[in-house]
Amino acid sequence: MNSFDLLLALKAKGYIKTKRDVLWWPRSKTFWVIVGAVLTQQSKWEKVEQSIHNLEVAGIKTLEGIAKCSLDRLVEFIKPSGFYNTKANNLKKLCLAILEDFKSFELFCEEVTRDWLLEQKGIGPESADSILCYACGKEAMVVDAYTARLLESFGYQFESYDALQEWMVEGIVANQHRLVSVYGHEKEFNEVYARFHGKIVEFCKENSRGKKVESESLGL
Repeated sequence: MNSFDLLLALKAKGYIKTKRDVLWWPRSKTFWVIVGAVLTQQSKWEKVEQSIHNLEVAGIKTLEGIAKCSLDRLVEFIKPSGFYNTKANNLKKLCLAILEDFKSFELFCEEVTRDWLLEQKGIGPESADSILCYACGKEAMVVDAYTARLLESFGYQFESYDALQEWMVEGIVANQHRLVSVYGHEKEFNEVYARFHGKIVEFCKENSRGKKVESESLGL
């Protein structure tokens, strides 16, 4: 089995099922992906949405808005996401750094690198790749605990995030010539990777008992 086989199996099962965004992550290619990538760490997405709602109600809808917001107020707005003191501090510092180094969200999306993101406090590989993929539209394959658990159910184990990511990317790149036959038209790697991650998350949420993924239905 390779990652392309997994993609085909998930697609055959009807994933992605949600219709919220073409790239799966809500409001992709907007500033809100950056907010979500920070707040979703060790938190359920439903809690993140509550925090985002609080920010919007308060009129904070931009990088500049968060950068100018006092830390005390920001903590109150994002409390539903948990670890709010740490997350508020990291989010504010990230927005300030983006504005200082890139001046705007648009230039940030064009020019940011993974290395730059990993230098920011509170941003690890998964958060960095989520921002690159879903906010910036770059070719970044996000892998997470769901990905690792799903592949573990097939007997695969990886020593690191990067090793898991490399395995996922290799299968897609090696079968690039087959993507048109799968989708009926050409797709950018960004969209393939974005939706592949979404397929995995949705499948695992529907087919897990505790930390064990019941993957038999995929037939792989």
